[in-house]
Amino acid sequence: MSAYFPIQRLTRLRASKALRALTQENVLSTQDLIIPLFIIHGENLEKPIQAMPGQFQYSIDRLIIKAQDLFQAGVLAVLLFGLPKHKDSLGSESYSEQGLVQRAIRALKQAVPELLVITDVCLCSYTDTGHCGVIHPHTGLLDNDASCEIFAKIAVSHAKAGADLVAPSGMADGMIKFMRTALDHNNFNSIGLLSYAVKYASSFYGPFREVADSAPQKTTASGLSLKIHDRQTYQLNPANSREALLEAELDAQEGADILMVKPALAYLDIIYQLKNKFNQPICAYQVSGEYSMVKAAAEKNWIDGPAVLFESLLAIKRAGADLIITYAFEDIKKFLS
Repeated sequence: MSAYFPIQRLTRLRASKALRALTQENVLSTQDLIIPLFIIHGENLEKPIQAMPGQFQYSIDRLIIKAQDLFQAGVLAVLLFGLPKHKDSLGSESYSEQGLVQRAIRALKQAVPELLVITDVCLCSYTDTGHCGVIHPHTGLLDNDASCEIFAKIAVSHAKAGADLVAPSGMADGMIKFMRTALDHNNFNSIGLLSYAVKYASSFYGPFREVADSAPQKTTASGLSLKIHDRQTYQLNPANSREALLEAELDAQEGADILMVKPALAYLDIIYQLKNKFNQPICAYQVSGEYSMVKAAAEKNWIDGPAVLFESLLAIKRAGADLIITYAFEDIKKFLS
């Protein structure tokens, strides 16, 4: 028995709902959340995503309706992903002025001007290889610097369309410097960079790769055999934490305004370390696998899905995330402050 008992009884401050609320250390609110949205070609389309129950792919007209509903519910920001009609070796639709994401940005800024529009900058959905960058035509390996040049073109095209923040996710060395230089050169000094600074080669991405049709291929369209069949050569080893801090430090030095950790729940220790080391806001991405596992268990009535999703988001906030990207908004909004 403690020497301080019964003077100190910690259960005193848990005795009522009001006391628990007054002494709560972390609060999760709608303004902490960023909602990912998937855009497809077509009209009046809202296609359910089988691998992610409760999520949809939207044509631009339906995307606007969804964004308006989210904004009215208090959501401040969305993160856009586009699914092109055609893929090629350079992912050329990704930086086209008439690309799907570019058109969606313009439509959203006209319909919901106060909504913060963030855009994912990557090539995995746009290239015929499914990799996050372009493949060198002779080596069959990812061409880091050529990929960075395309990322810069994408960022500028999104900025021209009206994006508020661009979010590079390719995990290429120097991608932040390439993009910051290109944005500033084109007079987009005020456009921020939300960097996927610490993106692990994780097994939690499975449902997303089905949604975005972005699974890595073994050959190019021309028949060149790739020497990389997964993303482990450019995404982080899940066993490493010091390397994560170095990745974040380099991105911060190159001009990243916000630093992201992805996935979130399996990497709470990394979120905590970044929060203690850097002054930039820390973002965490509760990825598709984290979401879909909970939804699958809830469908079998093994767990209370909304409660578990909320608890996991609260854990991410407690670890130090200032912003959280999540698919769970509709499930957990009743719990939010």
